[in-house]
Amino acid sequence: MLVDGRKISENILKNTAIDVALLKKPPRLHVITCEPTFETKKFIELKSKRAAEVGIEIVLTELDSEGSTQAAVMAVQQSVANSDGIVVQLPFPKRIDIEEVLTAIPPSHDADVLTYDGSQEEVLPPVVGAISAILDTHNIELKGKKVAVLGQGMLVGRPSVIWLKSKGAEVTSITEHTKKVAEITKQADVVVTGVGKTGILTPKMIKEGVVIIDAGTSEQKGQLAGDVDPACEKKASLFTPVPGGVGPITVAILLRNVLRLAEQKR
Repeated sequence: MLVDGRKISENILKNTAIDVALLKKPPRLHVITCEPTFETKKFIELKSKRAAEVGIEIVLTELDSEGSTQAAVMAVQQSVANSDGIVVQLPFPKRIDIEEVLTAIPPSHDADVLTYDGSQEEVLPPVVGAISAILDTHNIELKGKKVAVLGQGMLVGRPSVIWLKSKGAEVTSITEHTKKVAEITKQADVVVTGVGKTGILTPKMIKEGVVIIDAGTSEQKGQLAGDVDPACEKKASLFTPVPGGVGPITVAILLRNVLRLAEQKR
């Protein structure tokens, strides 16, 4: 079964818009980029469109392509006073120390919940919130299930592993150094991907009835593509397409986070 990410996101956005309307001042999200990629631009376009629909203001800052780490840190610090949430839209150029930039975001403005440790429930990392919404919508229980997570990035892999374990799943984290990946994924009841390389999970690597949540995006012939070969849908009991799966829900969760951060400040 294909997951209708747009429908799930619409429900989240509808409730977010209702709560935003109750605030005297609209929440504001500050998005900071540097040398945005094709995928980055698409994601920002989607964020901006959905934010306008629910009444959240977005301020976009694109840093100079020759800018330094210090310039990026300064941009974060300057945006704190006039925003409710801050997002540093990855990836950034390698010359910039991204850890230093992200550390500059105070918890009160961290819409991506980069400091997630599994204890938070109301404000979740956007991809974690999306995974939760998908599984809840389709009544899928995680306790005791074998889950394989491909990728250990700070936005998908790391927080997903923490959350999945907190729900009682038996989680295996797969990195670029993991050997015999197919042997692991073939045993998994649920596979979550967040690598950003087109088609790295193929039908031969999964079992019948697996739940596949594809949170990876890359460019293929001018279009967004996922980590998972679309042919895997035939073997999966639940499958998130790219585009139209995890992406729209992630945006909706992010905007709901901005609302929650704004409510806390008010």
